[in-house]
Amino acid sequence: MQLGIVGLGRMGGNIARRLMRNGHEMVVNDRDQAAIEALVAEGAQGAKDLAALVQQLARPRAIWVMLPAGAPTEQTIARLADLLEPDDVVIDGGNTFYKDDIRRASELAARNLHYVDVGTSGGVWGLDRGYCMMIGGEQAVIERLDPLFASLAPGIGNIPRTRGRDGEPGRAEQGYIHAGPAGSGHFVKMVHNGIEYGLMQAYAEGFDILRGKTSEALPQAERYDLDVAQIAEVWRRGSVVTSWLLDLTADALAADPDLGDYSGSVADSGEGRWTIDAAVEQGVPVPVLTSALFARFRSRQQEGTYGDKLLSAMRFGFGGHVERPE
Repeated sequence: MQLGIVGLGRMGGNIARRLMRNGHEMVVNDRDQAAIEALVAEGAQGAKDLAALVQQLARPRAIWVMLPAGAPTEQTIARLADLLEPDDVVIDGGNTFYKDDIRRASELAARNLHYVDVGTSGGVWGLDRGYCMMIGGEQAVIERLDPLFASLAPGIGNIPRTRGRDGEPGRAEQGYIHAGPAGSGHFVKMVHNGIEYGLMQAYAEGFDILRGKTSEALPQAERYDLDVAQIAEVWRRGSVVTSWLLDLTADALAADPDLGDYSGSVADSGEGRWTIDAAVEQGVPVPVLTSALFARFRSRQQEGTYGDKLLSAMRFGFGGHVERPE
């Protein structure tokens, strides 16, 4: 299947690579010519600009936009809307606010264009592990694009099947779902990331307590010089708190238990805030997710704790996120 991709960063480039590995034809564009050339060397077709990208795709076209949420995505989709023809599809795979998806889908529908939002999780590991995808849009369009999603998804792998799931594995077991109409994919991904904040904060606070057990504020008999790298490793094996985030924590602590490469200034990418806003709109209490978000705000304004450094290490581990000063 043929697909255009705009944005060849940490995830966009690897999405193109994974699709090419599975026999799909990629036409790629990025403001960085070197990024285009790298994909061309691996078998993609390069497009110098959006107009060229559209011209190089056969109808009905499908173009995946993988850019930062906000102005870069907004401007790119507006430009594509002027270039595309009826029945073409725009896919937004970034971390867009779901209400913007609803608006865009309506605007594009007025031009007889289709809009699909894909909440995409997998970070810098997606090329080999695959991408978990939460997809919003029209049923018929999702069916048309299904070969792309199936190639990007992790597949059933060696994860035991959930009790009661029999027969041929469905989409969810393969690692992707059609969540519902426009915006629903990014809404599910938004809540996913809000939960991620809470899980990461729990690990960070727990290891902060473990690390602080040497404090001189404690009686001597109650001080323990605990090996946090060993603790992370043993928890990975048979513990009820086992997870990929714990795997990344163990990797970071094995490399440097002091986490000296991190300041602990932890950014929030937007979805945490949006999740709290949605909770307020629905009257749903979310004290854990709210506390995790505010802990990130605090880390940007005060000296980072050991737990904050661990948060930074996890973010770098799954997404390649580098600490940035205010």
